[in-house]
Amino acid sequence: MSQEPLPDPYLLDVLVCPITKQPLSVANSEVVDRLNRAIEGDAIQTNGGEAVTTTVPHALITRNGTMIYRIESGLPVLLEEQGITSIQLDGW
Repeated sequence: MSQEPLPDPYLLDVLVCPITKQPLSVANSEVVDRLNRAIEGDAIQTNGGEAVTTTVPHALITRNGTMIYRIESGLPVLLEEQGITSIQLDGW
């Protein structure tokens, strides 16, 4: 696993999805692996229609598992247009 930092645990307690308003938690390694395989296969787009081309060491996911947000350099990217719908992942 990458040595990239995770957001502060206190910050994670208050973060919510900007679209669904559901609480966010750190995605487990299975979700991150699926996401990265899909990114490597050119199969992932953000809500804004932008192709995701860089794999991530960590991500946040909504409680119901429908939205994923990348964590870059320890900072969550919580912009609506940067969210990723989990339906794009194989076997979801």
